[in-house]
Amino acid sequence: MKYAQVIFYKVRIFLVFIFFSYNLHGQIKYVGVNLAGAEFGSTLPGTFNKDYTYPTRSEVDYFIEKGMNIFRLPFKWERLQHSANADFDTAELARIKNFVDYAASKEAYTVLNPHNYARYYGDVIGSEALAVSIFEDFWQRLASQFKDHPFVIFGLMNEPHGMETELWLADANAAISAIRATGATNLILVPGNAYTGAHSWNSTWYGTPNGTAMQHVVDPLDNFAFEVHQYLDDNSSGTSESCVNTTIGSARLKNFTSWLRTQQKRGFLGEFGVSTNDQCLAALDDMLAYMDDNADVWLGWTYWAAGPWWGDYMFSIEPRNGQDRPQMDVLEKYMSDASAAAQHTPATIAEFSLQQNYPNPFNGSTEIAFEIPQTGYVELSVYNVFGEKIACLLNHELAGGYHSISWSAHNVEGDALPSGIYFYALKYGHDMHSTVKRMLLIQ
Repeated sequence: MKYAQVIFYKVRIFLVFIFFSYNLHGQIKYVGVNLAGAEFGSTLPGTFNKDYTYPTRSEVDYFIEKGMNIFRLPFKWERLQHSANADFDTAELARIKNFVDYAASKEAYTVLNPHNYARYYGDVIGSEALAVSIFEDFWQRLASQFKDHPFVIFGLMNEPHGMETELWLADANAAISAIRATGATNLILVPGNAYTGAHSWNSTWYGTPNGTAMQHVVDPLDNFAFEVHQYLDDNSSGTSESCVNTTIGSARLKNFTSWLRTQQKRGFLGEFGVSTNDQCLAALDDMLAYMDDNADVWLGWTYWAAGPWWGDYMFSIEPRNGQDRPQMDVLEKYMSDASAAAQHTPATIAEFSLQQNYPNPFNGSTEIAFEIPQTGYVELSVYNVFGEKIACLLNHELAGGYHSISWSAHNVEGDALPSGIYFYALKYGHDMHSTVKRMLLIQ
């Protein structure tokens, strides 16, 4: 009996190793850049093309040709909504929509990111000076404009700081609730407090650690990821051309990565950047390789930064005189598989799409999400390695759109299943077109 147990655990470990080797490499879904300009200038609301600007279509084309599939679009809240609870400025909204629509026409995503540090005209969200309802109103209006847009991701806020972490958590949950109340199913990126540094996720110098407070983010669709930023200079501020060493990137991401895996959540690196010296380029390579190796919890990244007004900024990857910047040579190494890993493209939606379950591997329960283009008959079932159907999760008509269902690793009789490899299959429509994915249960 003991011998059989030893063999079982050796086989189990081997399967885990094979699963990770097969499933993780090159599966980062989003790779891209911050296209800055709309958040420039301190004059509010300011004059377009004098105090601030928007990225150009030629920039979108350039980065897509390089292999990027996502753009983080920073803008100032006050320029879109001039006063609390007011209608959006039509010209500013049109600029945002024009960017989103053009990027989407190239099958690229846009992260809409109010670049306000959890403030509006300088007042902290949720403080006595600025009711959280004003933040809710902003996100209700923005989500209503872009709800269910297949190429729009909602980035709640850029770098909250100088506040209690519990206050930011309450702000974030209020915004998520407002977004979901519109019927929006878009992915939401949720930052932490203290400039949302990956390196300080579990630190206490700013109060309650993000790693403690942000466990309590509530999204009824569970379609969110934690956004962190990480720079590689001595104080992680991104204000120096130097990098601590060539492995500082992976070192500063490790604790946050472990936290994601423990919490069974996903992460997104919204800002990082390096100068062009050899040590920093090596450190950039190290960080991106680390994320690729841990793609079970990392959704993607957007480099900081590019955009039409950067000039000689040390981190800029805006091409100069038609020439690539040195950082681009490193970034391109990690773009080749992103297009295949990305989902929700129009071509996919025109048929139907089945996402990888999350978390995976899993213990206890896992979420299975899928999209169908229109109302139709859906069957979602789970099979063992012998091809036997052991659970039927859905077997009825559903409305078109995004759907998610939780599976608690029980068979049709209600019995808990043992560790092992399982398959789940989605069948859709009158012709019952099907697609299958694999998952690993570890009890």
